[in-house]
Amino acid sequence: MSAPPAAGIAIVGAGAAGLATAIFARRANPARPVLLLDGARTVGAKILISGGGRCNVTNRVVSTRDFWGGRRSIIGRILRAFTADDTVGFFRELGVPLREEADGKLFPVSGRARDVLDALRRAADAVGVPVMSGHRVLDVERSDGLFRVRTGHGTIEAADVVLATGGRSLPKSGSDGGGLDIARSLGHTIVPTTPALVPLLLDETSPTAIHRELSGVSHRTEIAVWVDDRISTRLSGSLLWTHFGISGPVSLNASRHWLRAELEGRTVRLTAGFCPGDTFETQEAWWLARAAARPKMSVVGALSERVPAAVAAALVRCLDIAPSRQLAHLARDERRSLSGAIVAWPLPVTSCRGYNYAEATAGGVALDEIDPATMASRICPGLYLVGEMLDVDGRIGGFNFQWAWSTANVAGRAVAGSERRVVRS
Repeated sequence: MSAPPAAGIAIVGAGAAGLATAIFARRANPARPVLLLDGARTVGAKILISGGGRCNVTNRVVSTRDFWGGRRSIIGRILRAFTADDTVGFFRELGVPLREEADGKLFPVSGRARDVLDALRRAADAVGVPVMSGHRVLDVERSDGLFRVRTGHGTIEAADVVLATGGRSLPKSGSDGGGLDIARSLGHTIVPTTPALVPLLLDETSPTAIHRELSGVSHRTEIAVWVDDRISTRLSGSLLWTHFGISGPVSLNASRHWLRAELEGRTVRLTAGFCPGDTFETQEAWWLARAAARPKMSVVGALSERVPAAVAAALVRCLDIAPSRQLAHLARDERRSLSGAIVAWPLPVTSCRGYNYAEATAGGVALDEIDPATMASRICPGLYLVGEMLDVDGRIGGFNFQWAWSTANVAGRAVAGSERRVVRS
């Protein structure tokens, strides 16, 4: 196969951020040639599997509080440049209207992630962007004001390069960290990475391990992340018990906090509150009131009014309380044990399921090495970085896709205005 042609702008990675950057760049300046390079034979795999195959494009309300990693002031500036409303308008224009579901999540009306990818591919074709699939970029070098992008099919020269290869999550989709290595070779600092939005594994030998008997049960929970014996973060949402541990939105959101603390060598643990918003005192008051109103009611029966029956049975068993015990005969110490368990049940996390099951990556290119007005590198002139490559990760709910669209828009418009001249040797 012959080598790819020269390009004014070479975009490495044809996922969500890469495709969008190409579209925005060509719309801003149709005179500048853009070339998209991707190692996968079929591009956009991560789009297709996201949101259970439905693609959670963005969220109705997006703010800096939905993201972690680099400085929020930088994140906020980029998000304001291309908002969630802008994303809705962009996809409506592409023929993919969005509809709102629970927690503000916005999905294609069709419910098909394929429609999102197809619309982006059509838009890229419409503005004349060739997509070179099966062209893995092995290295990028800068010399004499030009970039030399080496692929398995040859080397191209480009005046500007946009790195849009993603982080390390779901490496089978192509985001295996190769782009981070390229960024490091060009002088960038890489904040050590961990999986984010990933299911967590629990210790089966722990006396508080109840996950196997509850596998498949889902319910609203509040998770507290304890770092160095202090609560650093509280998160609420649906928790899903699995045969290996915990999953579901609240667990996925908590995963990055547990993993980052562990990476930093800090003492970290998680506890679950099965009645979000309740305290030990409110639980005590509830038990006393329930015992007064229904003294002959069983402990499990009463607890099942507040949590799923299977969870109630598991908690009572672990606390060694007879499930048929009537509330009138519940000892003070037993009542206090129940109250404490409901508001702070220890989750014995040992690790996570790894990048193969992670929806995002925490860590990446240091955000303060990027100009937020352009997404241009402050280290390497002519280099731009977008999407998950950066040290920014959002919570579940469409926020990581919004980060992709926002960074792509800023970078696309900025790189389109570059006037560096391409010289083919």
